[in-house]
Amino acid sequence: QVQLVESGGGLVQPGGSLRLSCAASGFTLETYTIGWFRQAQGKEREGISYIRTTDISNYAASVKGRFTISRDNSENTAYLQMNSLKPEDTAVYYCAATRLPLRLFSASAYNYWGQGTQVTVSS
Repeated sequence: QVQLVESGGGLVQPGGSLRLSCAASGFTLETYTIGWFRQAQGKEREGISYIRTTDISNYAASVKGRFTISRDNSENTAYLQMNSLKPEDTAVYYCAATRLPLRLFSASAYNYWGQGTQVTVSS
């Protein structure tokens, strides 16, 4: 059974850091591009980062320079390190997997999804 499970969310103060994990089971994560998305209340799901099988990564302007995506193929897990968090980063964060090569900031490109983890940035 193909499954992605996110963890690591929580409540953090502005300026703080969190590391999200995305553990894959039922498939080999290293053969997929992994994307991270977020959805704030009342807003559309937003693609924020992805990492290809070649380890080439890309970031949305809203998180570039603050977030870092990585993968540990030996652990079949991907990560999103989030630094300098802002209140506007508050959202449910999802990881997703795809073998498609294009439109990787679009949710429609991904066929496997995790259940999401809540990140709240507030003082």
